[in-house]
Amino acid sequence: MPQRSALTSSVHYGWYVVAAGTLCVFAGLGFGRFALGMLLPAMGTSLELTYSQMGLISTSNFVGYLLAVLVCGYLSSRIGSRLLIFLALLLVAVSMLMVSQAQSFMTVAFFYTLTGMGSGASNVPMMALVASWFSTGQRGKAAGFIVIGSGFAILLSGKLIPYLNQLREFDGWRISWLVLGIIVLIISVICFMVIRDSPGELGLKPFAGMGSSRKDGHFPFDDGQKSVTRKDIYHLGAIYFLFGCTYVIYATFIVTTLVQERGFSEMVAGNFWSWVGFLSLFSGPVFGTLSDKLGRKTGLIIVFSIQMCAYLLVALSLPGMFLYLSIGFYGIVAWSIPSIMAALVGDYVGPQKTARVFGFITFIFALGQIAGPAVAGFLAEKSGSFSSSFYMAAMFAGLAVVLSFLLKKPAQVS
Repeated sequence: MPQRSALTSSVHYGWYVVAAGTLCVFAGLGFGRFALGMLLPAMGTSLELTYSQMGLISTSNFVGYLLAVLVCGYLSSRIGSRLLIFLALLLVAVSMLMVSQAQSFMTVAFFYTLTGMGSGASNVPMMALVASWFSTGQRGKAAGFIVIGSGFAILLSGKLIPYLNQLREFDGWRISWLVLGIIVLIISVICFMVIRDSPGELGLKPFAGMGSSRKDGHFPFDDGQKSVTRKDIYHLGAIYFLFGCTYVIYATFIVTTLVQERGFSEMVAGNFWSWVGFLSLFSGPVFGTLSDKLGRKTGLIIVFSIQMCAYLLVALSLPGMFLYLSIGFYGIVAWSIPSIMAALVGDYVGPQKTARVFGFITFIFALGQIAGPAVAGFLAEKSGSFSSSFYMAAMFAGLAVVLSFLLKKPAQVS
């Protein structure tokens, strides 16, 4: 059935893969990671968790993610991206269902580690499929539409979870985990039905768009003809590390900063964060497409520069209107770096090696996600304010601008 529709439809089947990818990220990362913040307060009360234990639950997810990205490139080459994504989302679903029944901190931490593993093992091969299904000039746009799944999940969880939590006075959070797990389970089946490992399975070629001959001189080479050194891969990894380190500092501490240091109510601070979710829906498609048109280097420089401004506007303790500007800057580029990096790796190494290389730099990215909040929290504790943490994030974003400027075009990589 998929083959017939792919051959007769005017829409290239690659865009169906992208649609499934959006659902994959929505379920694996969106629900698997970003819904936790909405659930922790009720869980903490019900299970009598300490703040330290609540933090460790979040860390357990990052550890699981870290472990998964070490092996998902290998697994993808062995069993195929389609099957790996299905099994990974199945793991996310089952582990979330088990969390709904947990009676202790250790049980939650164990199963949420498995959730993190499923998140990583679904995200990396999904993003890597972009290189197989799309030519260089379309990869940024395609990856951009996939990553907005996280934004949709933030928006939905912000509305759905408070409603589900109030259905039971003390353990409504269990219903939330149960419902989220069932949704992920359904999405895992949809992804398995839709996703294909390569266009060749359907007798197709990668989508090149209308008028595929490019005039901008951006990365003119044929897939499979690249010679990439270990130094080049570490360069990409360093950039992705800095993104992981900085974006998660803002995501982790901005609401706390608004409430504890700026005097906002939790409701108002929550509304700020909901705007991030809304604006982030535009981040991937807009800047992914921009990177297709202007080049990956230019795209990265623009995005990191905007992020640096977002961090500085909070660090400088400026009047309230600048906080709105900071939220706007952060939200509009929230998921753009992963989409550009996925496309860039495909440009560098070609479709066959994308999953393995993207998995490796995502491992480095995950290290940044773990290190960033830890260092930022330490700085805030020592200084008595999160301003120092946001200054550090701004400095790292500036360093990422410099490293992005030093990137070579894939045709020049040797």
